[in-house]
Amino acid sequence: MRFMTYGFGLAAALAVFWFAMSGETSPLFLGLSVIAVLATLWISARLKVVDRDGSPYLRVLPLMLYTGWLLGEIIKANLAVVTRIVGIRQSIDPAMMEIRTGTRTSLGKALFANSITLTPGTVTVDVDGQVLKVHALVRENAGADSFTDMDRRSSRAADIGGKGRD
Repeated sequence: MRFMTYGFGLAAALAVFWFAMSGETSPLFLGLSVIAVLATLWISARLKVVDRDGSPYLRVLPLMLYTGWLLGEIIKANLAVVTRIVGIRQSIDPAMMEIRTGTRTSLGKALFANSITLTPGTVTVDVDGQVLKVHALVRENAGADSFTDMDRRSSRAADIGGKGRD
């Protein structure tokens, strides 16, 4: 049942990816693409990995929206770090903190942890269950509430379809 639900979307995503990478329309390349997509679907079905987490088409729009928001946050963090480093009065006061995430899936945790690391001035050091250990360049901006919006948005982008699983 899972394969029927998600297999067609995965096949479409694979076909689009193949065409985007090759750009070829000759019968030979189109035939090879069909063979490659069918072989990939067969292997995926045998490994039982065709499920909600393996179907990228459900997350395309939410991830694109999240990426746009994250780019804005990265720009703001870059400016804050530059002014902190170059500024005369402001100093760096590093801190290590633990942040609890509300996301339900491994993908959501990975997206949240990587988003923190991509944001200048912060690095995710460890992920243990629902708790992330984060090093921040500035102690005053290192509260758990500083990452609440990012956690909520990354969770919404990654945990599509209601109930998540780990």
